[in-house]
Amino acid sequence: MKLLTVIGARPQFIKAATVSRALAAHHPDSHEILVHTGQHYDANMSDVFFEELDIPKPDHHLGIGGGSHGQNTGRMLEKLDALMVHEKPDWVLVYGDTDSTLAGALAAAKLHIPVAHIEAGLRSFNRRMPEEINRLLTDHVADLLFAPTQRALRNLQKEGIADSKIHVVGDVMYDAALFYKSLARKPAWFDALKVGDFALCTIHRAENTDDPDRMRGILAGLAESPLPVVLPLHPRTRKQLAQFHLSLPDTIRVVDPVGYLEMVWLESHCHLVVTDSGGVQKEAYFHGKYCVTLRDETEWVELVDVGVNTLVGAHENYIATAISQLDRSGFEIDRLYGQGDSALKISDCLLSQKQIPSGLS
Repeated sequence: MKLLTVIGARPQFIKAATVSRALAAHHPDSHEILVHTGQHYDANMSDVFFEELDIPKPDHHLGIGGGSHGQNTGRMLEKLDALMVHEKPDWVLVYGDTDSTLAGALAAAKLHIPVAHIEAGLRSFNRRMPEEINRLLTDHVADLLFAPTQRALRNLQKEGIADSKIHVVGDVMYDAALFYKSLARKPAWFDALKVGDFALCTIHRAENTDDPDRMRGILAGLAESPLPVVLPLHPRTRKQLAQFHLSLPDTIRVVDPVGYLEMVWLESHCHLVVTDSGGVQKEAYFHGKYCVTLRDETEWVELVDVGVNTLVGAHENYIATAISQLDRSGFEIDRLYGQGDSALKISDCLLSQKQIPSGLS
């Protein structure tokens, strides 16, 4: 079976690598073609990135990125359409909620190539988020929907998607967390910070970085942290802080963006996480760390339900209180996201499917 995987951001490479490893180990007769749209340019995505993380290098790089959501999606559709006509895959695999995911799903659906969506069924119920539109549309054109949780299953069922299309397999990010934990690497600059116990923070989501009032609230809340805050500063966030003439409080230790293995080390060694990232919320849980989430809603509602994730939005007092009051002793990890074998379940399911004839045969 020939599979074409469409990804466009660094986290998607890490997710897709788990499935690529499972396919190579358990289904060596399968053939996967990896397509990088170029949606997120990342200077860290060099040969070293792929070698250190044991990730297959892309077979095709489309070089698309830097435009608006509409521009990027349209250009991706055009190039992916031509590529799929040339490659004639049996299945197209897409991950998560990026513009690349939507473009890959739409291009395949219009060519009558079956689509498998990994991380299906997630909902923030906020349609102002472009990610929400991407995941909704992708789920409704997909032929196989790999849901990470029971809640994701219920979301899909409520939208009328047939049970026969849905498979609850757990979360491939948990597979990745287990695989990379032993490879984690302390950043070379960490000891020089002399921080001892610390909170790890990431801020990059447009709903925060593009709103000066929200950024002021977040910074004011972080200023009250009883722990030093280590902040790998995203270039977008740095630019917006300068534009809004906002200064960082003394509690924050700014560092350059980190690689994935360094991020795993920081997540494993911090006392708690403060973030607006969807992926980092889960990674905090995988490493047994409480999380303060700088958003008004989350796709990972089950983490809030079990008390390990607190939604605080951009409200100064909520942020300060949550950081001060959260139990930092850690917790036992439940199997909310499976057993760490999600990629194997996905690969087995894909290879067991009767081939759906495509319009390219």
